[in-house]
Amino acid sequence: MAINVMIVDDSAVVRQVISAVLNEAPDIEVCSVANDPIFAYSKMQKEWPDVIILDIEMPRMDGITFLKKIMAERPTPVIICSSLAQQGAELSVSALSAGAFDIISKPTLGVKSFLESAGKEIITIVRAASVAKVDKFTLSDPTSSFESNHTDDDVMDFVNGDTDRVDDLDLASLAQTTDKVIGIGSSTGGTIALEKILTKLPRTCPGLVIVQHMPEKFTAAFAERLNGLCEVEVKEATSGDRVIPGRVLIAPGGRHLQVKRSGGQYITIVSEGPAVNRHCPSVDVLFKSLAKNVKQNATGIILTGMGNDGAKGLLAMKESGSKTVAQDEASCVVFGMPKEAIKLNAAQQVVDLKDITRFIN
Repeated sequence: MAINVMIVDDSAVVRQVISAVLNEAPDIEVCSVANDPIFAYSKMQKEWPDVIILDIEMPRMDGITFLKKIMAERPTPVIICSSLAQQGAELSVSALSAGAFDIISKPTLGVKSFLESAGKEIITIVRAASVAKVDKFTLSDPTSSFESNHTDDDVMDFVNGDTDRVDDLDLASLAQTTDKVIGIGSSTGGTIALEKILTKLPRTCPGLVIVQHMPEKFTAAFAERLNGLCEVEVKEATSGDRVIPGRVLIAPGGRHLQVKRSGGQYITIVSEGPAVNRHCPSVDVLFKSLAKNVKQNATGIILTGMGNDGAKGLLAMKESGSKTVAQDEASCVVFGMPKEAIKLNAAQQVVDLKDITRFIN
């Protein structure tokens, strides 16, 4: 049976191009299109779609208001198709918190060619949305609340899995440290999962470094939102940030995040590099740096998401002496990334999302 998709966007070009892309897939059918939410809602009374692709900024009713109405009346997977502009990023993060499944980011110029080139990704997201657990999309409690001196070669060594290189370290960097570092990797459904975890952490928790698959600019808005909700400090990571108790550092979209030793401290390295497992930032890049540089002082946690990013990195962490955890299937929106890690026997424990905060503490 085909996946019925509704496209709600005030741009005729966007509606036409996404319809053409999706209709090429044998298991997907665009059942209807609408140029605003009010028109869309009247159509939905006759045929409710399996998946909705929704713009945010539209006439008569904005996309977030419409999203909230859908999730309250009949929860349905909604994929946000949003501009990469800063305002679009902030609204998209709000949409994810309101229950959106994922984001398709579109540029302000060249939208037609972009959507055509991103056709495979759009089809993959729609397929995943159609089988996702809708009841996991929203928060159960909505009110909860330096320049790097490392070269690009350093980054590529991690990307390519070269963990045998010996860095030129001064004697001070050999000092023992008992600082703990928590590394978390997540993708689809991860924004809600992370909000549930981080809003319950005290200031005394170990330092956290996080890779959440998100487009460039969206991660800054996501970090800012979480910082306003959490007791801990949450910020988008920059090179040279110290990983310290009570601080959460989120990898910026479009850049890889790693952790290295600097004397008796751990610091972040943020660098450009090719996509790994189709993602930049990549969970594997972060986890492999923790395996190499933090070892038994690290804990790796892999959360909900599509694909296999992070599975091999989590295994490397386990083999280096780190503690490793995967989110269980029942609490995942998409049981992809944790499933792949479990298949590799990379996770020492498999736990429900609600228990991860307690595990960190």
